[in-house]
Amino acid sequence: MSRPEKTQVLNALRTVIDPELGKDLVSLNMVKDVDVAENGAVSVTVELTTPACPLKGEIECSVQRALMQIPGVTSVTVNFSANVPMSLQAQDLTPGVRNIIGIASAKGGVGKSTVAANLATALARLGASVGLLDADIYGPNIPGMFGLKNAQPEIRIVPDGQGGEIEKLVPVENFGVRVMSMGFLVDEDQPIIWRGPMLHSALRQFLGQVEWGDCDYLIIDLPPGTGDIQISLIQLAKISGVVHVTTPQEVALQDVRKGIVMFRSQQIPLLGIIENMSYFVCPHCGQTTEIFSRGGAREVAEKYGVPFLGEIPLTPKIRQSGDEGVPCVVADPDSEVARRYLEIAGKLAAQVSVTAFGQKRDVTTGDAR
Repeated sequence: MSRPEKTQVLNALRTVIDPELGKDLVSLNMVKDVDVAENGAVSVTVELTTPACPLKGEIECSVQRALMQIPGVTSVTVNFSANVPMSLQAQDLTPGVRNIIGIASAKGGVGKSTVAANLATALARLGASVGLLDADIYGPNIPGMFGLKNAQPEIRIVPDGQGGEIEKLVPVENFGVRVMSMGFLVDEDQPIIWRGPMLHSALRQFLGQVEWGDCDYLIIDLPPGTGDIQISLIQLAKISGVVHVTTPQEVALQDVRKGIVMFRSQQIPLLGIIENMSYFVCPHCGQTTEIFSRGGAREVAEKYGVPFLGEIPLTPKIRQSGDEGVPCVVADPDSEVARRYLEIAGKLAAQVSVTAFGQKRDVTTGDAR
């Protein structure tokens, strides 16, 4: 039997649909290399839109199934690479950052910073380049959660793009995440007593005067509410979208609904909702207790048409790892909590890709979003 032709392989790959983007791999320009050996062995490289793709296994199976139907193909090897798409326009203040993701909670005390820290770490463990900006100026907790309480960012002189030079802060890196926070610049017990314009200026500096470098995802831990920092972020940056973190009880969900309406009114994509402290599993008897109720975030997501990214249980390990300065994704990688964070990180990365693809398609077709 003759060796299959490369055109046959490409035609077969046109039948393989990316399960999230809804188009075939060839049209999406995701097929980067095809090699057909004399013995009929086929090797294909598929470029994913994120190294954290949660459906990599499904895509691999679909490619193998499609190519094995070609006469003369004896085996199929699928290799993967990744190229995270940039949001619709390049960031003016952060030119190397492909996507800016806000982690928001309209209500305080729901574990937003813990979620932001673990999501950033999970994305890094899945192979993405990740930055984490602690934009909670009044209560910067991220340094402590990363074991960086005594860290000091380096100051580096870099070209300003106009023939001159500018000083930039270099993020402090730990667990594969580049971190910047007001907590690095003030004493731990020193309060920040600033009004709106000063907050706006600080956020602008954290975006534009920090050497973030090439970064797939810049996670921004926003303060609670819908105030100055949120408004400044919308004004200063082209945000890929926002994730809302909430606990399940009604008193928290009331504020989440306000946050959703606020960001939607500013045409900011809503990437998803995460239900934190969703349930507690007793470490002694294994019984599940829904301390703050359960399922409220999913109901809000369905009502407002926002993706529901998942539930995170309440467990002493999360508190312990945060206090010890090691995100639980790193401290206890085989735990249920770590698995939940990795799963949610994959869903979030996929949603960013879907949103970016939708924006580019709308520009091409002229449709309004």
